[in-house]
Amino acid sequence: MNAVAGIILAGGLSRRMGGGDKCLRLLGGRPILARIVERARPQVDALAINANGDPGRFAEFALPVVADSVEGFVGPLGGILAGLDWAAAHAPHCAWVASFAGDAPFLPSDLVQRLVAQMAAEGSDLAVAASGGQAHPVFGLWRVDLREALRRALIEEQIYKVDRWTARYKLATVEFAATPLDPFFNANRPEDLAEAERLLA
Repeated sequence: MNAVAGIILAGGLSRRMGGGDKCLRLLGGRPILARIVERARPQVDALAINANGDPGRFAEFALPVVADSVEGFVGPLGGILAGLDWAAAHAPHCAWVASFAGDAPFLPSDLVQRLVAQMAAEGSDLAVAASGGQAHPVFGLWRVDLREALRRALIEEQIYKVDRWTARYKLATVEFAATPLDPFFNANRPEDLAEAERLLA
């Protein structure tokens, strides 16, 4: 398999958290995003953040900040496409992009390795993570050469649900243990952040 780039999806509207950048909320005294970068960076050859608006708010992370490639808020697929476009332009040696949710501070340190292995074993086009029998499609492995197909799906067909798009391809699903801690726990709401503090402790 060729090299893998990574994109952290931090472009959500954070409505349930009351707005703002939930990835910049503090967890254990550090931004959630700092914990995600720490876990994601060793797994990929190049890493960027997908977010819209002023990129200066992420300056402390010293990573490229990539805005959505498609106008209007189209959800995670827009961020995945932005990652594919960024990899094509700035990490052309990478044939794959791994995506990481920007609100999941406990993501597995072997996520990319296991997605790559399962995709190779099944000969699949794409791979996503799962835990507790539930798929987490924003934690996935995406082929850069599918970016124009994804762009058409978003712009011409208004396909915004990740699983609607992945249904067109051979998809590998990698199950991760959900105990003692679900590694894909995400801090969507203030009460989730309180639970994350408890889990961290």
